[in-house]
Amino acid sequence: MKILCIFLAFVFTVSCGPSVPQKNTREVAERKRECQLVRGACKPECNSWEYVYYYCGVNPCCVVREYKKPIINKITTKLHQK
Repeated sequence: MKILCIFLAFVFTVSCGPSVPQKNTREVAERKRECQLVRGACKPECNSWEYVYYYCGVNPCCVVREYKKPIINKITTKLHQK
């Protein structure tokens, strides 16, 4: 009788947890949601103006780099007078 109770307790504890495919699907969905929160997109590859934040399953989460205006040094020339 004790063996039966132990066996049933084991079967119920193992069967109640999420299966591996469901767990993986849930994790991928969470990663995609986090990628969207940082204004990124899960794509097969990132463009040159994007960086890889992390991976959404197989594809990277591509986030656009902050645009920084280039610093232009003004060149001042003096006109030579004759």
